[in-house]
Amino acid sequence: MTDTQENNSNGALLAVGLRQPPANVEAEQALLGALLTNNRAYDRVSDFLAGEHFSSRVNGRIYEALARRIEGGQLADPVTMRAELEHSGILDSVGGMAYMGQLLTSMVGIINAGDYGRAIHDAWLRRQLIDIGENVVNNAFGVSSGLSGQDQIEAGEEALFKLATEKGKDGDFVPFNKALAGAIEVAAQAFQSAGHVTGLTSGLRDMDKKTGGLHPSDLLILAGRPAMGKTALATKMAFSAARSLLRAAEEKGERPKGSVAIFSLEMSAEQLATRILSEQAEVSGERIRRGDIGQKEFDRFVRVSHELASLPLVIDDTPAISLSAMRTRCRRLKRTQGLSLVVVDYLQLMRPSVGSRPESRVLEISMITQGLKAIAKELEVPVLALSQLSRQVESREDKRPMLSDLRESGSIEQDADAVMFVYRDEYYLQQRMPKETAFDSMDKYSAAMDDWQRKMGLVHNKAELILEKQRHGPTGTINLFFEGEYTRFADLDTIHEP
Repeated sequence: MTDTQENNSNGALLAVGLRQPPANVEAEQALLGALLTNNRAYDRVSDFLAGEHFSSRVNGRIYEALARRIEGGQLADPVTMRAELEHSGILDSVGGMAYMGQLLTSMVGIINAGDYGRAIHDAWLRRQLIDIGENVVNNAFGVSSGLSGQDQIEAGEEALFKLATEKGKDGDFVPFNKALAGAIEVAAQAFQSAGHVTGLTSGLRDMDKKTGGLHPSDLLILAGRPAMGKTALATKMAFSAARSLLRAAEEKGERPKGSVAIFSLEMSAEQLATRILSEQAEVSGERIRRGDIGQKEFDRFVRVSHELASLPLVIDDTPAISLSAMRTRCRRLKRTQGLSLVVVDYLQLMRPSVGSRPESRVLEISMITQGLKAIAKELEVPVLALSQLSRQVESREDKRPMLSDLRESGSIEQDADAVMFVYRDEYYLQQRMPKETAFDSMDKYSAAMDDWQRKMGLVHNKAELILEKQRHGPTGTINLFFEGEYTRFADLDTIHEP
């Protein structure tokens, strides 16, 4: 940087530092005057304006005192407010009760109260932006040590997202009548839905019946041993949710308002896309990789790919992604495209937030599951996280998983709203195929082979989704159809209506 450039840069920073933060004291006084004259003006600003939004601390405290009386069903005017204001000393710094007369002369009509309230709130938002900008600049200059450039970007994005979505307010109590209204709305949505599904559809009829779909703010764990089909089942759910979002938008003639994000830590984006294409085009993924397909199959493959291109589905295949980076990308996606579902494949491959140094692997997994639950609640989306199972499953005669089989099971089981296991008896039975050399006669071998084939026929193309924990509903086993050639899960129909 040249001396001239450096001087210009320093001059610009100095000019910024000398500017007065945005404020609209006149609007604050006018609004307070309107509230003192007509308490009904409060209804026009109460849903978005708080005392902290006023640039003048005195004006903010007067607003809070007025709000307390009005919300308590009491009259708030200069006469009724006099005792509280004099006793609290709120007006001492502005000339005492004479300031109330100044407010009354500045009053606006009740019709304009909402506009003045929004002007006050807008000035507060600008002040918050300036504070965030100053923090970004100070951190970039190295005032806060130990933060890399990427960490600073994530911290800045987090502050901006919080300001944009929460308007900077901290969490507070929710009145029970408001919570009841939300519960009734959910129940009405389920009642009016053809499949009685309140959340996003999983694409599996029997699972939706048992769970009501994938619900916002829920952390769902899908676990299983290798080769059970965890990724295939999660991909099925993600694809079905994205397709339902697209269809709902097309019915209204608009673009999808939400999207499905898959964080694939094990497979690349291309591998995951190939798996979805294989399932939908009914072309074996193995044959696709070998190029062992005919022209008709290839044409079908291309046609289906064009149909799927408009799905609101995005894939992030960053290996060993950190929890903080995942949170930042989800926030950005929600802000730009909308976000309806997050799928993580799988949580043992994740890293905790940048800067944290857990003492053990159990504590590390605990931090990750707590972080995933926090993302689900903050962004109000379901988070479906895949998990590996410990090898102790293999040592049992009945290899159906249990909660204790989860790796670092304590934290996962505790933080999850639902825990599901995918299990295929066919996989284990296939490994126990009789060998001729193990029998001393052909009769015994033939009998063993017949028995094995009979058992294989009973479990062929069948899978179990074991819902071991569900915080908001029943548990149990859901039988599914599994087609290994296309790694495809579907509903299992055992009874056919005429």
